[in-house]
Order: sequence, then C-alpha cells, then structure tokens
Amino acid sequence: MPELPEVETVMRGLVPVLEGVQIVRVKQNRPDLRFPFPKEFKRRLEGKLVGSLKRRAKYLLIPLQSEDDSTENLVMHLGMSGRVTIQKPGDKPPNDLPNPVHDHVVLHLSNKVVIRYNDPRRFGFMTLVGDDELSSHKLFRDIGPEPLGNQFHASHLASSAINRKAPLKSFLLDQKTVAGLGNIYVCEALFRTRLSPLKKAMSLARKDGKPTIATERLTKAIKEVLLEAIEKGGSTLRDHRLMDGSLGYFQHSFAVYGREDTPCPRPECQGTIKRISQAGRSTFYCPKCQK
Repeated sequence: MPELPEVETVMRGLVPVLEGVQIVRVKQNRPDLRFPFPKEFKRRLEGKLVGSLKRRAKYLLIPLQSEDDSTENLVMHLGMSGRVTIQKPGDKPPNDLPNPVHDHVVLHLSNKVVIRYNDPRRFGFMTLVGDDELSSHKLFRDIGPEPLGNQFHASHLASSAINRKAPLKSFLLDQKTVAGLGNIYVCEALFRTRLSPLKKAMSLARKDGKPTIATERLTKAIKEVLLEAIEKGGSTLRDHRLMDGSLGYFQHSFAVYGREDTPCPRPECQGTIKRISQAGRSTFYCPKCQK
C-alpha cells in the first residue's frame, strides 16, 4: 500500500496541472471503489475550481471551490493499486500505461489536461468532505501529527508512549501516534536508530515523562527517511508507479525492508536481517544491532 512518501509524490506531481484550474467534465465509470462514491459525485466535481492541494497522512485532499465560496474537499486514498496519471495536450502516453479498463474516474480540466484514476483492485476510495467538517470527520479526527510537521517531535513521542506496553513497531504504525507512517519506513527508521521493533513503546519515555536520547534519534530518523524517500519518488513495490509511469527508487536504499536472511549492512555488525510477523505484518530488523 502506498505510504506517506508515495502519496506526497502524487500530490506534488498534480500541483502544477491541477491547482487553480477548473474541472470541466468528469467521467465516472462505476458506482463504487472500495466504498460507493458520494451522492451526485460527478455533479459536485464539474465546474469547480481547484484550490491548493494538501496531503493528510496517506490521504490526498483536493479543495473544490464553488461560486458561493464554499469548499468541498475531494479526499482520495490510493488503496493497494490506485494510480493517478496525467495526460497533457500533445503528450505521448505515459510509460507503462495501465489498462484503461480500470480507469474508474477521469477528470477533464480547463487547461486541456486529462487526469485518470486507475485502480485494478479497487481498494482505493474517494469521498467529499466540507471544509468545516474535515477536522471532525471520521477519517481525520483521531489522526496524530504529521511526521514532517512542527508538531511532531521527541516530546510528543515520549508523552504518547507513557505506560504503553505495545511493541515499538505497532506503536509507530498507530495513526493516532503519528500520521502516515507505514510498514516500510518504520522498519527503516528503527534500523537507523538501532531500536528493536519488539521493544516496548514505553521505553521512549523516561520516568519523568521526558524523551530519552533514543527517542530524539528516532524522531530525527523518521523525518530523514521520509524526506529521502520523497526525494527519490517513493518506493516501487508491486503496483506503485509515478504518474509518468516511471518507478520510484527509494527501494534501492532499503537497509532492512525485504532483505530477510541477508547480512546486516552495518560493516561492524555480523548480524543477519530477520523477518518476523507483528499484527499480521512483516517486520524486518537486525536482532544483533537493534536492541
């Protein structure tokens, strides 16, 4: 499933062609994806002017401004296989163009650009949420701070971890702790910090509730690994592609994820990367240097 860097990459690719542009026509090819589309979905998009795009956790938010200055947000989740492609006037089709039979929503814009949402597995979804409802909406009301924002810091992690006996990996994947972190980048950040995914979350806080030195390092590692992944276009695993069909390439920088039974990349460590299952998800780490 695309994680924060992949969704951020999609958002940044859409900004130049979508912001400040009117949606002229919408082609909706089915009544649902993972969930049914909102009522009058097509009508509520057509004619709207697009505002400044945002990302919240793993969701893409596209503000739609009406003539009466009211704003609804098209909220998109890419699911397992959702992919957005952009076709500019005169452009050749993107490399590795997905099968058009899975083009479920097609947006025709006033600048003659065509944006397609393609999703073979249909695990993604779209909904519409008014500006005044965003913070209280069920998708967003319980989500923690953005890991690349100012509200995410070691003190936040420490205070959230007090008396939490859950494994560190599960704690970081909890969207109430921090928004948008997924399996890949948690594994990589924990390796960089030399912390075991099996360690109890409460170890991030000292007895006085303040963050430990390891918590400071973990916060920094989370930010670094996400920024590096965004710079490289995310990680291409299974279905994820960039909008021009090219591949993200952060997967070539993985230290532990997907590297089961290979030597630990730390030269001074003689350990071997191990895969375990936590809450039904694969965790990759080095038992020797991650304590």
